[in-house]
Amino acid sequence: MSVSPPLNVLIVEDEVILAVELGFLVREAGCRDVGHAMSSDEAVELARSLKPDLALVDVHLRDGPTGVEVAREIAEHCGGVALFMTANVRRLPPDFAGACGVIGKPYSEYAVKTALAYLEICLREGRAPGPPPLGLQLAPDFI
Repeated sequence: MSVSPPLNVLIVEDEVILAVELGFLVREAGCRDVGHAMSSDEAVELARSLKPDLALVDVHLRDGPTGVEVAREIAEHCGGVALFMTANVRRLPPDFAGACGVIGKPYSEYAVKTALAYLEICLREGRAPGPPPLGLQLAPDFI
């Protein structure tokens, strides 16, 4: 039986403490923290070079409310999927900009870890393993 490699996760968050905490939670969940970006330009550059499986993206970054454009770029050109991590859920477009869903801030450690485990199954197997865990709202057209 072969074991799948861990998900490669890019963190797009301009609050340093939150980015470090997310990196810790990503690693605790068994995923690989491949990098951190604080602006949309950094995020797109890292996503293009690192090709993450998943990007945790805040909507409001250092350069303004640009997270939606970052998610769309990752979905359309980088081979990955974004998950919004934001207190600004109302700023998301109806199509979620190609992202798989959103976790509203403030979030719990449990919500992040269970969302990562759930999304790993979705991304690896192309199916949802049941309803999403508490705290994770899926995009209307994801899986």
